[in-house]
Amino acid sequence: MVESNRESFKKMFPNLSRELGSGENKVTIDSVQANPEDVENAPIDKFHNYNPTVLDFLRRCATENEAIEIIDYLEKRCEITKEHAKELRKQLENRGVRSFGPKKEQGYYFKQSGLC
Repeated sequence: MVESNRESFKKMFPNLSRELGSGENKVTIDSVQANPEDVENAPIDKFHNYNPTVLDFLRRCATENEAIEIIDYLEKRCEITKEHAKELRKQLENRGVRSFGPKKEQGYYFKQSGLC
């Protein structure tokens, strides 16, 4: 019975079957949570898989020159459009570096997530 299920699986999903059988894409488990309550009481990292935006970088700047460097760099790498870069420069010139939000100090994300 089990063998016929394997053959059916191979016919229905040949590529997946080949990947599973090759053993190349294995993930090792190097720890086990013995107490389920530890998982429930663990601190939640609200920044897990968080991808900072241009504003996150600009909020780290202390001066307008630093902010211009960040905008230029992100524009050069095509992480922001030319239009967005132009808008950011205009905001920076008219309203200053703190118009993007309060300064994010060292350890900001650790403090916000309660890990520090």
